[in-house]
Amino acid sequence: MPTDNTLPSRKRRGRKAPPVSRASADAFSLEHIIGPRAHFGFLDSDRMATLKARVLDLLANYGVMIVHPKAKTALLKAGAIEGPQAGRLKMPREMVAEALATTPKSCRLTGRNRKYDMQVPRGDAGFILRTGTGGHGYVDPRDASYRNMDLTAAREIAAVTNTLDQVGFIAHPFVHGVPEVTADIHSFAAISAHSEKHVWMQPYQKENIDYLLKIAAIAAGGEDALRANPSTSTITCSFSPLEFKFMDTEVIIACGNYGVPVHACSLPSAGGTAPLSPAALAVMAVAEVLGMVTMAHVLSPGLPVIATPLMFALDMRTGSALQSSVEAQQAASLAIQMVKQGFGLMAHTYGSGSDTPDADHQSMAERALLMQTVALSGADILGGVGQLECATVFSPVQAVLDNELGSMVRRFLRVPDVDDAALNFDEMMQVPVGGHFLDSTHTVVGCRDQHMPEVFQRVGRDDYEADGRRAAFDIARDKALHAIKTAPEGGVLSETQTQEIAALTTVADKHIVEVYAGKVDTI
Repeated sequence: MPTDNTLPSRKRRGRKAPPVSRASADAFSLEHIIGPRAHFGFLDSDRMATLKARVLDLLANYGVMIVHPKAKTALLKAGAIEGPQAGRLKMPREMVAEALATTPKSCRLTGRNRKYDMQVPRGDAGFILRTGTGGHGYVDPRDASYRNMDLTAAREIAAVTNTLDQVGFIAHPFVHGVPEVTADIHSFAAISAHSEKHVWMQPYQKENIDYLLKIAAIAAGGEDALRANPSTSTITCSFSPLEFKFMDTEVIIACGNYGVPVHACSLPSAGGTAPLSPAALAVMAVAEVLGMVTMAHVLSPGLPVIATPLMFALDMRTGSALQSSVEAQQAASLAIQMVKQGFGLMAHTYGSGSDTPDADHQSMAERALLMQTVALSGADILGGVGQLECATVFSPVQAVLDNELGSMVRRFLRVPDVDDAALNFDEMMQVPVGGHFLDSTHTVVGCRDQHMPEVFQRVGRDDYEADGRRAAFDIARDKALHAIKTAPEGGVLSETQTQEIAALTTVADKHIVEVYAGKVDTI
């Protein structure tokens, strides 16, 4: 089967919702090597060397702030040097180099259904898409109304994502209507129960980490099954500039115990928690990522770490954080080039998303530019499918549109062949006056390899008017609603797994709410 969306487009004249998109693993399988991947970047070898040196200077001569006692002790024993402030540790170049040399350069992110397994990096040098994470708002696909994210919305996100053949894995949002301190546990449980794809976990409190990993183990079929086939991976974040909270350090340790890959995530904001220029923003982000890589090497040796610089730039007029501004996109390209080409790490960043609140023309323009830019820069994972308003809102309709965009960019990265067979040069040299290539064997064979969209429109004016001017947005909405309507109501886990997760969530609610009420000690 093809490695991207190449099936013929469906007729769109009727009002009936189209069939659900193929929920296959084609978009992230390794069965078909599609040739070299096109690349673009701002960094030549000299500029790369300059920025890499500054990253290492920052870690070796200034260092990072570590508040986790166990981690601090272990890092000092491994060669870190006490800085001028309590808790600040300098990481010598040799220490960072050792971590980079031993950190795995590839890993598996598996689905609970093994047809959704992914290899990072992909064997065809392509990319993997994932949905947006942490969003607290939801745009209902039925009427485009906005509401706070809730568990019903989370289940609908899972239902739609299950049908998106370009999306490899799913991240859980922030849900309302449950205790705030356990919102991550409720959301992760809901997504895990309703998707067979890989699920990305984001802990919100240090007390929650163990509960989340236990839920992941239940959904995977046990701790040994999770270790053998990691069907979840976890975000661990820096606290810019150059600090690491206790919780995120604990994530590295806990994930090491379970063999769960971590995404070392830096989220600096240009002009706020990082200097204003794109290059300075990239240096800050990459230094924080390398700090986490070094911590993982010491605290959880052999743990797969995926470098995840998520870049923001402040709007200097309003103070709002932006993920799709020109400056943020430039910084993302620089950071991905550095972590991927410069330091040899697996690379993950936003590859979709917009700073506008709606799935509108601006949204499509911003995310198209962003996706193409970071894909060309070499990112292995492109996050943000479905997210709007600078990663705070999720739209299922936008997610369907992003899936279509992902298939186009995936195809765009394929470097065209230029040999005589690809050029059909012999026939070109013999074409008669007034001739054509419609009946050429070259055309007949190659036409089936053209990219064919499922959502984007290619109809003429007459068909467009006859169909009530239904555009790509309308087709995407129909597909999202059809996915929601036809999703299995009870989810994809067994009754026993569902009951075990529900019981664990109840225990977590009682325990963690009491922790934050000061009634019991932390775990």
